[in-house]
Amino acid sequence: MQSIKTSELNTLINYAQKNDIKALEELIRRIQRDVFCMFSYLTDNRQDISDLTQEALLKIAKNIHNLKDTCCFKSWLNHIITNTYYDYSRKRLKENNVDLDEDKILEIRDKIGCEPGEKCLFSEMDKLIKAAMLSLPMHLRIVIVLREYEGLSYEDISKVTNTTVGTVKSRISRARAKLQTQLKEFM
Repeated sequence: MQSIKTSELNTLINYAQKNDIKALEELIRRIQRDVFCMFSYLTDNRQDISDLTQEALLKIAKNIHNLKDTCCFKSWLNHIITNTYYDYSRKRLKENNVDLDEDKILEIRDKIGCEPGEKCLFSEMDKLIKAAMLSLPMHLRIVIVLREYEGLSYEDISKVTNTTVGTVKSRISRARAKLQTQLKEFM
């Protein structure tokens, strides 16, 4: 039996697929925070997170008609988010703007406190975890976010990332090991 929340979401999706603008707006309103949060664990640049979120939400709005089964919405959404992030990463690599040196990672780790005038959105531990996540290579970061934050199964992650289940398990294991090493002094 479906929960009311899932049922309501499926109804919104059905109406959005029938060009109901109000339903599409409500659907986007409901998912935008989750999309933003997922991107925040994939990159540390706030402007990029906002741009990626907007781009993903636009793709969702344009392609909602292509979703065949509303029960697969979450998987479809994760696929769009992941592909949007892959495109972003490829573009940054081409522009040679990617600098994954130790200074960058240390700078992220030093941002535990709040910037003046900004509200603290996450607890100190969340910030430490995010910094550790951002230091992971992209291929490890994506699978661990999909598993731990989105709760996808190994099979679903395999489909979203176009890799084998064995590769997914291996990457998740390596990501967890690296995170444990980086966060061991806080555990």
